[in-house]
Amino acid sequence: MSRIYLNNDWEYCQAFLTDLVKLDFAGDCEKVRLPHTFEVTPFNAFSTDLYQKDAIYRKSFKTEPEWEGKRVLLTIEGAAHRSEVYLNEKLLATHDCGYTAFTVDLTSQLAPIGQKNLLAVRVDSHEDLNQPPFGFVIDYMTYGGIYRDVYLDVKNPVYIEDVFVKTKGKEYQAEVKIAGCPENEAKNYKITHTLKSAVSAKFTSDPKSEIKLWSPEEPYLYLLETELFDEAGKLLDSRETRFGFRDIRYDESGFYLNGKKIKIRGLNRHQSWPYVGYAMPKNMQIEDADILKYELGLNEVRTSHYPQSQYFIDRCDEIGLLVFTEIPGWQHIGNAEWKDKAVKNVRDMVLQYRNHPSIFIWGVRINESQDDDEFYERTNKLAHELDSTRPTGGVRYLKKSHLLEDVYTFNDFSFWGPNEGCLPKAKVTDTRKGYMITEYNGHMFPTKTFDCESHRTEHAIRHAKVLDAVAGHDEISGSSGWCAFDYNTHKDFGSGDYICYHGVMDMFRNPKMAAYVYQSQEEAELSGDVLYVTSSMDIGEYPASMRGDVYIITNADSVKMYVNDIFIKEYTASDSPFKNLKHGPIVIDDYVGHRLVDEDGIREKDLKPMKDMLFALQKYGVDNLPLGIVLKGLCLWARGVTNPNKLRDLYGKYIGNWGGKAVVYKFEAFRGGKLVKTVVRTPAKSTTLKIEARRRNLVEESSYDVASVSLKAIDENGNLQPYCQEAVFLRCEGEIELIGPKLVSLKGGMAGTYVRSKGKGGKGRLYITDWQNNEHWLEFTVSCEN
Repeated sequence: MSRIYLNNDWEYCQAFLTDLVKLDFAGDCEKVRLPHTFEVTPFNAFSTDLYQKDAIYRKSFKTEPEWEGKRVLLTIEGAAHRSEVYLNEKLLATHDCGYTAFTVDLTSQLAPIGQKNLLAVRVDSHEDLNQPPFGFVIDYMTYGGIYRDVYLDVKNPVYIEDVFVKTKGKEYQAEVKIAGCPENEAKNYKITHTLKSAVSAKFTSDPKSEIKLWSPEEPYLYLLETELFDEAGKLLDSRETRFGFRDIRYDESGFYLNGKKIKIRGLNRHQSWPYVGYAMPKNMQIEDADILKYELGLNEVRTSHYPQSQYFIDRCDEIGLLVFTEIPGWQHIGNAEWKDKAVKNVRDMVLQYRNHPSIFIWGVRINESQDDDEFYERTNKLAHELDSTRPTGGVRYLKKSHLLEDVYTFNDFSFWGPNEGCLPKAKVTDTRKGYMITEYNGHMFPTKTFDCESHRTEHAIRHAKVLDAVAGHDEISGSSGWCAFDYNTHKDFGSGDYICYHGVMDMFRNPKMAAYVYQSQEEAELSGDVLYVTSSMDIGEYPASMRGDVYIITNADSVKMYVNDIFIKEYTASDSPFKNLKHGPIVIDDYVGHRLVDEDGIREKDLKPMKDMLFALQKYGVDNLPLGIVLKGLCLWARGVTNPNKLRDLYGKYIGNWGGKAVVYKFEAFRGGKLVKTVVRTPAKSTTLKIEARRRNLVEESSYDVASVSLKAIDENGNLQPYCQEAVFLRCEGEIELIGPKLVSLKGGMAGTYVRSKGKGGKGRLYITDWQNNEHWLEFTVSCEN
């Protein structure tokens, strides 16, 4: 098989005219490369009218001599949202889904060998189309454009159309579909299979030795080479299919992979970025998967609310990130035509993604829709016919809903702060099938990077409370929180600026406090050593200077706390109130240590009650002290241990510190007896700009490449300065260019930008001028492999 990528040298016009499909059209069009978005948008506060267009893409190519006697197939991996494909002025196909790939046979309409063809693709992104997910309101922007790869496959008249590798433990069975011949003649062709090794992110598998099973911890992958021969033994086609050996079981007791019970800990992901919406190339898709696995410590992601890039799912296969994928839709169920398109979406989704070992469940309901038994009997039946190896689910917010799927998948937004983190399964469904929570938190507590510290802390602890509650319910197989990243949304949602601030990271993939809660649930070998303290320790941030609870978030064995280099206390996981989590957030309950005895003459027996008094004062204030603390204070007063004036002085020394020397709080994390990470909190003396790129080597393969750049304001100890909202100026030189605006303001002390290769190898620099007029730069290397 020969594959030819067609991502470069397109002409784009923002309005469709019938003349644009003609060979002799002589008007002006914009030159673009794919992936492409209809409109580069502002960061926030923009109308959806910007990207709702009926536009057209045009590309010329010659019919090559080696294509003679072959079939030439065009595949568009993703075009939002209704597509018409024309070749040499003839309409060949339409496709009514913006989230699945489609293939068109161009053979019959190709120009003679050596002559030029005009391929034209009309793409309609209007949100009133009669197809999923449209029909009512939608809580995410849907964008427009050809935003994934486009390529040609050149094949013999008879070729391998599809191979599905079904596994059961260490056994496999390959189902092969041959195209180009009548079904009753398929027996005349010979098919052979050869199992090969494949290299994943960390592991190399060897089929000559014992087969290794795919799992999140050890994502072993294999290649199956399938060859098709005619009656004379001539090779007609070959195809490599990557897959993993693994066995899935889902029942009322939980989720099992290869016979091992796994507690699912995940988040939901939208496939969008600032400025360009869906239009990001291969390496940015890979980067998102890596962020979820390694920076957030997850073992699962839900691709809300549509199938996502093959590059993203490929990477999930490679690194061992479980995937819940589902058909497009958001609450609304349309008419009969609309439902037929949704059923086709099931077919396309399963056929296109079923060889991915990371996918463990098919979502075959429209997200959060009402029961519709006739409709969902069709979607479930089709999914099971096409793939008998995976269970089906369907995300709902309804309790006691009709269950036609194999797993009851439920959005549990019952948690609102002081109550239990989730509902027991029995309060949602009485099914004896599997049960999974597919969303929680999200709109219940939107959180911006620039919210006050107590709000950001509460956001983090709410995620911890749900994780802890789910971990304590054995009948709940796990959960996917809402959500990984902030995203642009419609006017009906978000914070009035067309952004849903529901993520544990912002849109640039900068972490909020809640991100560290997830990262800390994974061991350091995978996600690194985590140590985060939820407060800057500045009491002026809080009403009446009452700081409230401060948490240590860590995956270390222990954390030692010091005040002005005086040891206060060593904390371990057993000190956490989250008893179902291996690494739950730990409340700092001591700022004094032994100092009252060593420095102030307090007797040993009075140390704890005195510390309790001081701690309660900083948490509750004088007027809201719990009765037990008041009685304890009166007892200490009566015994001459303290009095209001002495208590005030001690509070000022150990908690308030008004007018005194700046206090330095130091936290040291230990693992295996070794110091692995240190955090220092003290009033900042300076603020500088920290610039990081996850990659600096851009690779031009089938199209351009993009690198993300993170911008953070930090103090001299490396602490984020969340109230630094200054602007930075960006410019590029050399073989890279900027995506988005040249002037970017920090939000919550953080921002980001993207640089893109321009089609040539070489060097490029991104220059950043900060608010103090200091110029910084990052150098990037661009290499071309095409």
